[in-house]
Amino acid sequence: MSLRLTIIWIWKLFDPLFYLCSRLHYITEENRKKSIFRVRITKYKGQNLILSDGTKIYKNDLLLKIHLHNVRLLNEYVKIKNDLNRARLIYKLVLSSMPSLANYLKLHPEECRIKGIIGITTINKGVKPLGFECFPPSNRMYKRMKKLGQLPIFLLSSSSLKDFKKNKLNYLCMSKERLYERYYQKYAGK
Repeated sequence: MSLRLTIIWIWKLFDPLFYLCSRLHYITEENRKKSIFRVRITKYKGQNLILSDGTKIYKNDLLLKIHLHNVRLLNEYVKIKNDLNRARLIYKLVLSSMPSLANYLKLHPEECRIKGIIGITTINKGVKPLGFECFPPSNRMYKRMKKLGQLPIFLLSSSSLKDFKKNKLNYLCMSKERLYERYYQKYAGK
């Protein structure tokens, strides 16, 4: 356990450098606390997607790419032993950050051109109640590289490689309209 804590501590030291190089932006919540998301505008490069609300996402469409602030999450995560409580923590942090994400997008200068939000993850449980839809990436090489990139996070948060092999990599997508419908009023109404 102490090795994990040491690695996370080192990661926390280097995270500000990663942040500077990654073009990511923090989202600030209403209480001035930083949300669990860091974001950037991206052009979609995968296969065409049709979301359940009819939103069509094509190659080169603008999306707001969401990244979990992994080192912050892991710092909380390692203190919790029970997997169910860990899952609840992630769900709670994401749910509480969604209204500020909706507000960030609503106020973004490119808002009219952005079709929705997208993330990529091996976390597949609990995302549908949040409003996300899952789509597997089609490019095998991209899928392997992304999954390999998520291996260190998984090793720091879990004890079994079997679970890593079972978890499928997915895009998490939500249209801008669904995001606003579910979360913008909650932020604006506070």
